[in-house]
Parts: sequence; structure tokens; C-alpha cells
Amino acid sequence: MADLSTTLCGIDLKGPVLNGSGTFDAIAARKVFGDEVVREFPFDCYVSKTITLHPRPGNPPHRLWETPSGMINSIGLPGPGLEGFLERDLDELARFGVPLVVSVMADSADGFAALLEGVVSRPEVAAVELNVSCPNVHSGLIVGEQPEETEKLMGRLRPLTDRPLIVKLTPNVAGPEAVARAAEAGGADAVSLINTIKAAAIDPDRNRTWLGAGTGGLSGPAVRPVALSQVRAVAAAVSVPVIGMGGITDGESALDFVLAGARVIAVGTENFRDPKAGIRVREGLDRALERRGFASLAEAQASTLS
Repeated sequence: MADLSTTLCGIDLKGPVLNGSGTFDAIAARKVFGDEVVREFPFDCYVSKTITLHPRPGNPPHRLWETPSGMINSIGLPGPGLEGFLERDLDELARFGVPLVVSVMADSADGFAALLEGVVSRPEVAAVELNVSCPNVHSGLIVGEQPEETEKLMGRLRPLTDRPLIVKLTPNVAGPEAVARAAEAGGADAVSLINTIKAAAIDPDRNRTWLGAGTGGLSGPAVRPVALSQVRAVAAAVSVPVIGMGGITDGESALDFVLAGARVIAVGTENFRDPKAGIRVREGLDRALERRGFASLAEAQASTLS
């Protein structure tokens, strides 16, 4: 088996497979499948659901719509808020034996600062992902769409912690590489992309929008070509590591993202169909590396596309 070990922002990982935030509920999985989930955890690093400062009910139903080769979700970040997460969820998430990244989202710099200070006060948290790109929350947030606002936010947050900060980029801009450069200039340790693409669905029986919030975000294999293009552009624009995601379903598609410039990859929508998708992707990546002539993950990471 090829050597799949790697590092991300100084964090040692046994392999390059993460989950996309909000696509795999590890606590719920353990309740359903028991300790087998701990023994065979699908990911080499776990990213929590996005945490907000206060509890959120999420968006009204309907929240999901299946498309050809994809899915539109309009979940809307339901959750217990920062206090509930720290009291109820964090201890459990720290028991899965892999580094823990906590995803946070706020509608102001002060809100992000309060979330960041809350989560980095806990030693269980290896890194923080700043979600400035969720299309399902009516926050009026423009940070992730404007490079100047992204750099300004990082300038506010960077002095608050030495813990790695990952900025999750939106694909819903003309040039995500400009936002990535701004995140790096502000002190980001890594960037992750893509989040979902703004989308809508029409109820064919009632002639109205299907999703309760009106719109949602498209994910799954349907977005993979867009994701690969944006990962390649961003990886060429910044020197910090890139976490690539967007429609990864197997080892071959995971390797595509590595060759496009991603240091590690994240599995998202596929987790809804197969809770063990992370394991399958990791095992398939080993075979894909061998099939395409790479002796190790590091060799693929160091390669460049012609």
C-alpha cells in the first residue's frame, strides 16, 4: 500500500481524507453503528458541523432536492450554538481518534472573534475553519465574496490565536483565487473549496419553489468539474495548502483533486449515500496512485499538470 500520510498546517495526518463540514454527523453515526465507527473512522481528520454563536433551527422544509448527479441542500446550519457545542458535542467529537477541525460562521467580525476565542480555548481543537461561504444562510455576509473584506476579517482574527485558521471559500464569485490571496495575506494557514453552488428547484406539482428557503446549494459529482477548475486556479495563486472538495466519490476523483493542487481532499455529498465513503475513497486512492504511476501521495502532491 502506498504511503498516504501527510501534514496539514503542521498537523500530522495518517491520510489525506477529510469530510466536508456538515456532511457526516459523527455523534449520530456512533449512536446508530456503535463503536465500530470509532474503530473504523472514515476520515483522517474530522471537520465539525458549522457552529454559530447562538442556537439556530435551520431553514424551513423542504431542505433537500435530488438532481442528476447531485443534490441541492438548504439545511441552513441548524445547531446548538457555541455554548451548547462546547458543553455537549466537543468532548464526544474529540474521542474519534483523529485531529478535530471546528467550523464556525458568524455575520460579523465580532461574532467570528467570539466563536474563535470560544473554540480555541479548548485543547481538543486542532484547527478552525472559517465558513465565509455558506449559500444557505441569509446573513448578509459578504466577507467571502470580497477580497478586501476577507483580508480585513483575517486581520481581526489572526492575532487571537496561534491555532491554524482555514478559510472556506465560496465558488459563487467570478474569481475565487483573489479571495484566496486575500485570505493568505491576512494570515490564513490554508483555504478549502468549494462550498456548494447557488441553486434552485421547482416543485413540478405545485409550480412553486421546492426548497423552503427558496434556494440552496448544489453539490455532488455535478459540481466536480467546476471544483477542479477552481482548486487548480486557487492552488496556483497561493502558497498555503488547499483542501479540495466538490463531488469526490472515489479514489480516482480524489487523486484528480490532488493533481489539481489540493494537499488533502474532503468527501461531502457521497457521505449521505454511503457512511463509509471515506474509507472507500482512501482505499481507492491507494489503487489510483499505483494505476497512475505514483509511489506515494507525496509524489502526487509534488507533481504538476501539463
